[in-house]
Amino acid sequence: MMWAACPAWAAGSLKVATWNLEWLTTRAQGDPALPPDVRPRTPTDMARLAHYASHLAPDIVALEEVDDPALAASLFPAPAYHLFITGDSVVQRVAAAVRADLTVVRHPDVTALDVYATDAPRHLRAGLDLTIGTGADSLRVLVVHLKAGCRDSSPTDRRPACATLRRQVAVVEDWIMERQDEGEPFAVMGDFNRLFAPDDPMLHILGENGPLTLATAGHASPCGAGTYFIDHIIMGGAARDWLQPGSLRVMLYRDRAVDGTAHLSDHCPVSVRLSLP
Repeated sequence: MMWAACPAWAAGSLKVATWNLEWLTTRAQGDPALPPDVRPRTPTDMARLAHYASHLAPDIVALEEVDDPALAASLFPAPAYHLFITGDSVVQRVAAAVRADLTVVRHPDVTALDVYATDAPRHLRAGLDLTIGTGADSLRVLVVHLKAGCRDSSPTDRRPACATLRRQVAVVEDWIMERQDEGEPFAVMGDFNRLFAPDDPMLHILGENGPLTLATAGHASPCGAGTYFIDHIIMGGAARDWLQPGSLRVMLYRDRAVDGTAHLSDHCPVSVRLSLP
């Protein structure tokens, strides 16, 4: 599916971000699809999230943990943005909001990321696959939210979560190899649930077919108590040269609602800027 718009973005700076919105849902607390401590977003929550979304002002933003697309669309509303969301039936879907004047081609969801058996009681999140822009400066984007529970273990860790994550990393590696073989500039971004230090074996697996640039490499996130990143933006192909050095930013939630009750997210938006050719 293609969303017709301007033939390509204007040359210059493009802001690309990823933001895990932490159970963006309208389901009632106690819904069997939710953990017992998850509650639906209140109008106060949404007003504060919309404030930060407006301040973030991305050209392209990957979104994770979206259950209700209408809630996501209220943060990045039309006519300024087009919203894309995976078609799988999980509660925590991935999505993307793209500036409405950019041309977007949607590719089939990367359902292979659900490496569980078809009869499993729960399923893993598919990836969202888009091409944004046209011509030599088009950018192929894969939005992911990978399995939690294996943040910094060795690649031989026998825990089920690590085995699952390794299988998902292999799927992402295959997607990356296809982009490299086709000569496409690309980005993989989202919540990897993995502390990708430059020497991480799983990051090395992703880069086996060609060099990648990890925008978060060598940085600790100031979000929350301050930890290393699990939300990443990885650039590949010609897009590696588009990444503006020193452009990595993390938006912090510095103010809350007056009554202190607004629940925002346990992740902060992470962004970089690209210089288009």
